[in-house]
Amino acid sequence: MGNSSKKNILKDLSTIGISDVVAMGMAAVFWFFIAAQIEVEEYGELHYFIAIASFAFIVSLIGTQNVITVFTAKKIKIQSTLYAISLLASVILSLIVIVIFPSFYTIDIGIILIAYVINTLAIGDLLGRKQYTGYSKYTLVQKGLTLGLGFLFFYFFGYEAIIFALACSYMFYIKRIYSIFRDIKIDFSLVKQRIGFITNNYFESSIGGLRGEVDKLIIAPLLGFAILGNYALAMQFYAVLMIFSSIVFKYLLPQDSTGIPNTRLKTNTIFMAVGISVLGITLSPIVIPQFFPKFEDAIIAIQILSISVVPATIGYICISEFLGLEKSRFVLIGRIIALSTLVLGMITLPIYYGIVGAASAFVLSSCTQTIFLILAKKKFEAKS
Repeated sequence: MGNSSKKNILKDLSTIGISDVVAMGMAAVFWFFIAAQIEVEEYGELHYFIAIASFAFIVSLIGTQNVITVFTAKKIKIQSTLYAISLLASVILSLIVIVIFPSFYTIDIGIILIAYVINTLAIGDLLGRKQYTGYSKYTLVQKGLTLGLGFLFFYFFGYEAIIFALACSYMFYIKRIYSIFRDIKIDFSLVKQRIGFITNNYFESSIGGLRGEVDKLIIAPLLGFAILGNYALAMQFYAVLMIFSSIVFKYLLPQDSTGIPNTRLKTNTIFMAVGISVLGITLSPIVIPQFFPKFEDAIIAIQILSISVVPATIGYICISEFLGLEKSRFVLIGRIIALSTLVLGMITLPIYYGIVGAASAFVLSSCTQTIFLILAKKKFEAKS
C-alpha cells in the first residue's frame, strides 16, 4: 500500500471519525444530562417509547442504509425508488403506531419514526458517494440540533417533549432527500432486478435492528421502567464504547463494495476493540457513582456489556465483507441467530438474574452471531 493510499485512508477515516466522535459525544452528553435530571423510571419510560418508534422505523425501512450505500457506491441509480417505498411505508406505520399506542407520546412516536427513515436514507447516499465531508457536516448539525432543541424542549415542556425535539433535529435531511428525487427518476425495474439482495438485506437489517430494540420492549413489561432505566444508561455507555468500530464499519463498507480489502486496518481495529473493552470494565465503577448515583445497578451491566465490544467489532468486519460481495444471506442468518439468542435470553435470564441476566443475554447474542459469521466466511472462502 503506497503512502498516498495510506494518507487517503487516514484522511477519510478521520473525517468520518471526528464527526462521529463529536456527534456521539453530543448525544451522550444529552442523554447523560437527562439521566442526571430525571428519575430512573422516567428515563426508562422515555427509552421504552423510543424503542417502539425504532421498531416501527426498522419495519418500514425497505431501502436500508447498507443497501443504499452499496448501490450508490456501484453507481446504480436506484435511490429514488427505494426512498419512495420506504417513505410510504413509514407514513403508513406512523399512522398505525398512533392508533395502537394511545398516550401523550403517540404523535411524537409517529413523527420520529419518519424522521429516522429520512435520516437513514440520506446518510446511506452520502456514504455510498464517499462524500465523507458531507456526511460529517450533516451528522454534526443533527447532533447539534439534538442538544439545542432537546435542552430547550426539556426546560420549557418537561421530559415528555424530548421525543418530539429529537424528531425535529432530523428534519433538515429533507433537503437531501428532495435533491435525490429531483436528480434520479423512480424506476421499479431496478428493484425487480436486484430484489434478492434488497430483500435479504432488508430482513438482515430488520432483524439486526430489532436486536437493538427488543431488549427494551421485553424489559419494560417484564421488570419495569426502573430496571429499564438502568439498562438503557448501560446501553448508552456501550454505544460510546462501540463508536470506533462503527466508524471503521462506515468506512469499510463502500471500500469492500469496490474490492479494497484494508486487511491491516481490520486487524488493528480488533486490537483497538480489546483495549476499549478493558476500559469499559475498569472505568464504569468509577464513573457511575460519581455522576449517576441513582443508577448504581448500571455498573455491573456496563461491565458485562463491555465484553461484547470485541465480538461485535469482529462481526462488523465480517458483515462489511459479505455485504460488499452482495452475499447478504450469510448476514441475514447471523442476524436471525443473534435475535433468537437475545429474545430467548431476555425472557429467561432477567427473571432470575435481573439486569445482570439482561446484559448477559445481549453479550451472548453478539457472540453467537460473530461465531456464525466467522465460520460462514471460512466456508465461503474455501469454496471460492
